[in-house]
Amino acid sequence: MSNEPKNIEKDSRNFVVRSVKGLGRRYRASIRAKAIERAKTRIYLHGKKPEEFEEDVLEIIVKEEEDKIKAELKDKTIIALLAALGISFWT
Repeated sequence: MSNEPKNIEKDSRNFVVRSVKGLGRRYRASIRAKAIERAKTRIYLHGKKPEEFEEDVLEIIVKEEEDKIKAELKDKTIIALLAALGISFWT
């Protein structure tokens, strides 16, 4: 009987850890997919096709887009946090 609460506590802790790791993977995958779409758009706007670039160059373009997306999310998160706290960002 005394082992049950410890097992339940350990199981729930493992569940939380697995959930957080899964959330991180989905977050990174979502950012990556959006970055790939933006990279394709960026390439097409320059009048080229992704097939014309080497894999290394494509990876650099996607990485740049990932960095832009992360920066945008960071800015939006800060603004949302300030708004939730009732702090005006523009004054």
